Amino acid sequence: MLVAAYIEELQRSQSAPTVKQHLAAIRMLFDYLVVRQVIPMNPAASVRGPKYVIKRGKTPVLSATDARRLLDSIDVSQVVGLRDRALIALMVYSFARVSAAVNMRVEDYYANGKRWWIRLHEKGGKFHEVPVHHNAEAYLDAYIAAAGISDDRRGPLFRTAEGKTKVLTTRAMTRNDALRMIKRRAADAGLAVNISCHTSRATGITAYLENGGTIENAQAIAAHESPRTTKLYDRTTDQITLDEIERITI
Repeated sequence: MLVAAYIEELQRSQSAPTVKQHLAAIRMLFDYLVVRQVIPMNPAASVRGPKYVIKRGKTPVLSATDARRLLDSIDVSQVVGLRDRALIALMVYSFARVSAAVNMRVEDYYANGKRWWIRLHEKGGKFHEVPVHHNAEAYLDAYIAAAGISDDRRGPLFRTAEGKTKVLTTRAMTRNDALRMIKRRAADAGLAVNISCHTSRATGITAYLENGGTIENAQAIAAHESPRTTKLYDRTTDQITLDEIERITI
């Protein structure tokens, strides 16, 4: 009863996904206590959270033209620009999560036969390996050569800069560093500043599906557990919907 009352009270001030996340955390805690024989049963097991169904993600998506405009607008005459272009391209072309990208080490970009691959450090300590698109490969090669980090195999791949000196440090970028960078680059390119790191992932998946890719393969590349999650990133029907709406000639 106490767990149910807490969840009911939480719904008055928090969104449904937040409430469901709180409930999941409580269930996991009590599951642990049951396994450790501290309590005989999980009192949160029968508590139901709010219903939440979503069929379309809220992440802003760039068109292929705007994504190319963003990449081409970056000044690559210095190493910071090369780094930013390589990071954005990596997330677009490999559908990488920003955390997985900034946690990469230099050794996680490696040759496998005649192609180059990346090893992404995913959630839960998992590794996800995918081949690198030729554009992302060219951008990564240019950045690594300019940064002079090819021999520091255990060092971070994407590194912070020392103030405004355009000199890279030995510290890895964080998610917030990447977010600020993308918003700054989007503003410089004249694009909407409400885009986020996740926009790169959603943009890549949408572009892939628009060019005949399948949900199943997109799921494998993005390392999603379910194709329903991948479908949330699919914006290929947006233009179809708009065309149909414009048929209303009043």
